[in-house]
Amino acid sequence: MTASRPWSPGKIAAALIGVAAVLFAVQGGEYSTTDLLRQRARKKRIMAQIDSLRHTVDSLRQVKHAILTDPAVQERIAREEFGMVRGDKEILYRFAEPGDSVGK
Repeated sequence: MTASRPWSPGKIAAALIGVAAVLFAVQGGEYSTTDLLRQRARKKRIMAQIDSLRHTVDSLRQVKHAILTDPAVQERIAREEFGMVRGDKEILYRFAEPGDSVGK
């Protein structure tokens, strides 16, 4: 009986072809496994951004609705942004001469 060599050139070649076939199956082609993993991570990030933007849009819609329909909000904006007053209230202005300082 002849003992066959454990690592004959044919077995080595077959093993290398098998390893190459497995690597191509996992990493080859148009999209490799790492590409797919990157795309999943990117999708996760984009979905989180979309959720954040949806929350922002919802908040802005509520503010818009309040500005258009709520008289208290409209009055506050008129006072803060435009210096307007309500009704018959008076505004007093003090004009100082150039060079005058308050608290001499």
